[in-house]
Amino acid sequence: MFEVLKSGGIFMIPICLCAVIGIFIIIERFIFYFSIKKTDKKLLPELNEFLDKKNYDGAIAYCKASNTPLSRVLSRAIQCRNYTYETLKETVMNEATLEIKVLEHFLTPLGTIANISTLLGLLGTVTGNISAFGILGGGGTMGNPSVLAGAISEALITTAAGLIVSIPALIFHNYFVSHVNKNLCQIESVSSELVIRLKNDLSKNNMGDKYEN
Repeated sequence: MFEVLKSGGIFMIPICLCAVIGIFIIIERFIFYFSIKKTDKKLLPELNEFLDKKNYDGAIAYCKASNTPLSRVLSRAIQCRNYTYETLKETVMNEATLEIKVLEHFLTPLGTIANISTLLGLLGTVTGNISAFGILGGGGTMGNPSVLAGAISEALITTAAGLIVSIPALIFHNYFVSHVNKNLCQIESVSSELVIRLKNDLSKNNMGDKYEN
């Protein structure tokens, strides 16, 4: 394997580096998305119990302990529950916007790796072909055909290596982008429902206070 990589020339170094970084990002993002999915699955039932009891401080504490993008947005909504409806909705949307960066973390580098790996492979192909044609032009193949074969091998190996790194990186990048979109839709939906519930609860409490007075 080492000899194959070595025969690919100098461009195999950045391609291998892209592969290592890409693998790290893919593993890290898998763990991250699996973790928040598992936590958010338990978040809403537990949070509803706190809200049913009007235990807002407990709900905020539980959201902070969960520490996911969704829980942070919901925590912000509960903290600002006394705002007007429009202000509260805008505050929640601003908080959700901040969480986009968290959800998209490392996705730009992964997309860059998917693109640059292909280009590096093509660049290695070009330099390999230049070497091959240089050998043909100099008539060196008659004396040592292995030199020509080495130049052609460099061109083919770098192309293959670039594609081997690029294709999985592109697939996982698109897969993770779909996860981001799914999480954003969930955040928008759940936070909107929470805003409506908080304002309704607040209105009922105010009406109850009026009746008591």
